Amino acid sequence: MKWRNIPFIAALGLALAAGATAQTAPAPAAGAPITDGEVRKVDKEQGKVTLKHGPIANLQMPGMTMVFKVSDPKMLDALKEGDKVKFAADRIGGAITVTAIEAAK
Repeated sequence: MKWRNIPFIAALGLALAAGATAQTAPAPAAGAPITDGEVRKVDKEQGKVTLKHGPIANLQMPGMTMVFKVSDPKMLDALKEGDKVKFAADRIGGAITVTAIEAAK
């Protein structure tokens, strides 16, 4: 190997590492704030839930009703329309996603 190729090889390695990192979905933020909500619709087929919710602080989002993807479709098994819930949401892969949800007590 010639020494003049080392910068090229190093740059190629960095480019490949950056590409691999860009394709990895970010993990949900630890300790994402919990938001109160009410289930309006459960769409198990699409892996989505419609929630009427209060403000979501970490997303700078006011209260509204909207459709969310869920990070794990199994979360939807325990939900039904009208349930009061507490949930956490974050931006994952460009989509606002529910990362945790449970019935409000």
